[in-house]
Amino acid sequence: MKFVDEATIRVEAGKGGDGSASFRREKYVQFGGPDGGDGGRGGSVILLGDSGLNTLVDFRHKRLFRAQKGEGGSGRQMTGKSGEDLVIKVPLGTVVTDVEAEAVLGEVTDHEQTLVVAKGGQGGLGNVHFKSSTNRAPRKTVPGSAGEARDLHLELKVLADVGLLGFPNAGKSSLISAVSAARPKVADYPFTTLHPNLGVVSIGVDQNFVIADIPGLIEGAADGAGLGIQFLKHLGRTRLLLHLVDLAPMDQKDPAESVRELEKELQRYDDTLADKPRWLVFSKADLLPEGEAEELAKFVMEELDYSGEWAVISSATGHGTRDLVQRVMVTLEQIAEDEAQARAQAEAEAEAAQASNADQGPGFSDDLFSDE
Repeated sequence: MKFVDEATIRVEAGKGGDGSASFRREKYVQFGGPDGGDGGRGGSVILLGDSGLNTLVDFRHKRLFRAQKGEGGSGRQMTGKSGEDLVIKVPLGTVVTDVEAEAVLGEVTDHEQTLVVAKGGQGGLGNVHFKSSTNRAPRKTVPGSAGEARDLHLELKVLADVGLLGFPNAGKSSLISAVSAARPKVADYPFTTLHPNLGVVSIGVDQNFVIADIPGLIEGAADGAGLGIQFLKHLGRTRLLLHLVDLAPMDQKDPAESVRELEKELQRYDDTLADKPRWLVFSKADLLPEGEAEELAKFVMEELDYSGEWAVISSATGHGTRDLVQRVMVTLEQIAEDEAQARAQAEAEAEAAQASNADQGPGFSDDLFSDE
């Protein structure tokens, strides 16, 4: 199935039901009176995260989504039935933007997470609300309000802990096949991967991470060349990037020059993405004589003046892949621990600031009690 990661839809919440203008007409009741009930609430449009989905392709065929209207009120102060909410399932990682306002309404990142994108209209008031000592037979009612309606742009960003990036034929699909149960298409021609593939890498009990095989990039990707910017954005959610470098490229291109070109594309697209933790992973070591792959990798790193994490692997033989994923797991656990500590510190600082403001009292300043 073709991967679809963008779609534009229109959502319309239900209108609220109108209030009723009704009067009591009962036998043996000497005095009647207004008893018109309120209208029911209109249904809202709600997005629901579904981990079983991985594409927005369904929205290519259906673009308009309407929730149910609320029913009008009736006599005996009976409130009309509320319209049913319309629930739309979307894959995890969906970013929702209001097209007209150009504002992000939210992101759906968890299974069964809900996001209200269009609120239903309020039900109108019946005439029972307008009776008074001077107006005992009011005919005034309030109609139900219209539900919200807006055009939405849905953008799917792959949720993964680790992103594989590199130029075509760098060995990304082969690596994800070697370390997970994912089975992307693998061949010796450019652009074998046309959509991101996700795989779960299991290290041990309660130790696993999600790895994403991002389609190959080429020079000019940040400007949309090749598969370009369409897939660069998927790397933004990852915590760690594995930059695969082909040690035996078919075009005989210098591996160091390939690294420089891809780094430029990352910087041109997003400085934040360029600053993410990124390891160099030298692939296809099996295509070189024994020991030569490590020597070539060290030569490339010296040429690049690179001092970060690196590895030499062969997805075909499994050389270095187990050690690589174990090191990745340790790093991800450390990143998660650092993020948790940062959140805890931010929360503590916020609580301290709030307590400090409370201690200062309601607007009194020390300047009011100075001797000057």
